[in-house]
Amino acid sequence: MADVSIEIVSADYKNPQHAKDLVYLLNAYALDPMGGGAPLTGHVQNTLVDELARRSFAISLLAYVDGKPAGLLNAFEGFSTFAAKPLLNVHDIVVVQEFRGLQLSQQLLAALERIARERGCCKITLEVLSGNETAKRAYLKFGFAGYELKPEAGQALFWQKKLV
Repeated sequence: MADVSIEIVSADYKNPQHAKDLVYLLNAYALDPMGGGAPLTGHVQNTLVDELARRSFAISLLAYVDGKPAGLLNAFEGFSTFAAKPLLNVHDIVVVQEFRGLQLSQQLLAALERIARERGCCKITLEVLSGNETAKRAYLKFGFAGYELKPEAGQALFWQKKLV
């Protein structure tokens, strides 16, 4: 894909086109094996953007290639008690298959880093599946590394307890 126009924008949850593109892109991620391989439920598709809009700590970045929705990054502001500063956690990052290879993940992460620096954040965090080699390479390239306090204590693990 030579000579393409790439634009990274902060999603305006009240903009109908941004809302439509956000749901389309997140659903594309959900359909991917690394996103679970199943579409978003109708409930999620119908309520996600309104729910994000209600959260002042939510950030969504959209990547467009030649005007087409191509990538999405959703992040949420948290807080580091050890640094007494805010942090940003990447919750979702997706690049649609046809637009892979254009470094969109790097551009989305760079845009998020600018926001994090403007907010005085101490770090950006994310989780990645251990088998997602493509994503791990992209994150390492951007400067992410496994989290550990001391090597002898081991790396942090991401656990969950589903409530619904």
